[in-house]
Amino acid sequence: MDLPLDQVRTLLAVVDEGTFDAAAAALHVTPSAVSQRVKALEQRTGRVLLQRTKPVRPTDSGAVLVRYARQLARLERDAWGELGLSGAGEPTRVSVAVNADSLATWFLPALSRVPGLCFELHREDEGHTAVLLREGLVMAAVTSSPDPVPGCTARPLGRMRYLPVAEPEFARTRIAGRPLPEALAAAPVVVFDRKDDFQDGYVRRLGGVSAAALRHYVPTSEGFLDAVTAGLGWGMVPEVQAHPLLDEGLLTLLAPGEWMEVTLYWQQWKLDSPALAALADAVTATAARALRG
Repeated sequence: MDLPLDQVRTLLAVVDEGTFDAAAAALHVTPSAVSQRVKALEQRTGRVLLQRTKPVRPTDSGAVLVRYARQLARLERDAWGELGLSGAGEPTRVSVAVNADSLATWFLPALSRVPGLCFELHREDEGHTAVLLREGLVMAAVTSSPDPVPGCTARPLGRMRYLPVAEPEFARTRIAGRPLPEALAAAPVVVFDRKDDFQDGYVRRLGGVSAAALRHYVPTSEGFLDAVTAGLGWGMVPEVQAHPLLDEGLLTLLAPGEWMEVTLYWQQWKLDSPALAALADAVTATAARALRG
């Protein structure tokens, strides 16, 4: 059973643009034509492909076809480029999901090693970046999942180490003099967002239940570090960010010799794409120098 390209591309446009009307404008057709193409594709596959929400989201079956549509578009652009027929000079664009701490520390230098590409970065927790890959929203991802998404490959990048730290006065008044699990269960804590279970996981590892309910949500890597340094609470900070501030006395270790690590992986589509291959080589080479093996 063939999948008509106009229908597949229309499905992708609806997902990317968020509504049928916006997809129609992007494709220079009527909203009725967009609706008819999507319905025809759903009838052909025998599956509901879109959740009619705002914005529109693909179902599990729709995500398979969205990923297929993006792969077709990638292969088409690569073929045009190899033929020297890249049209009006449209740049090669690669979409990648990456966690905030990697983005703030080692990932951007990897991108600078691949000139000529345009990048669309999606920031997401490393435990959830693979979801964007599965939904076809990105071509590659830095993830903590070693299990390849269907249609993708996975390779290890290295381990990112995190240290339990706090501002020295905060540590002296809110943590020192008490058993660490008990102190951390009561002291204010900084967390990235509501998906962030890292601080709670550290307290559980020490034998406690969870970090305190008094928590500050700071959803950027730099802002998270600033919040801990300002004394709003304690937190788990990447060692590459923590070490300079520890040396300056602006932060202190809560438990010398203690840390937590996250193993990161690079997942990408199984495509013979020069752009993806070049990016993968740059990312793995940079990670080999920046992360622990």
